[in-house]
Amino acid sequence: MAAKLKKGDKVVVLAGKDKGKEGEIASVDPKAGKAVVEGINIAIRHTRQTQNSQGGRQPKAMPVDLSNLALMDKNGKATRVGFRMEGDKKVRFAKTTGDVI
Repeated sequence: MAAKLKKGDKVVVLAGKDKGKEGEIASVDPKAGKAVVEGINIAIRHTRQTQNSQGGRQPKAMPVDLSNLALMDKNGKATRVGFRMEGDKKVRFAKTTGDVI
């Protein structure tokens, strides 16, 4: 199945503690159905000090389920993603505006 959301997409969170916040996808795990979004779902991780790095409390973005994310269209609104053929290429498009992503 083709990926509706990819790395680098601007998304808005639909549900959860960060509902309404916007960010950019840093990585996607299609097998688990999750994505890491910069600045969203932040958790504090305690790390041990090593020779290379300072220890302490490090904020880290945790994965969010793909069903709780929606792509942002050019107007800044949440939209669903569709697929269509343009020539011989399959492209993603925003359902609200019809624009190719």
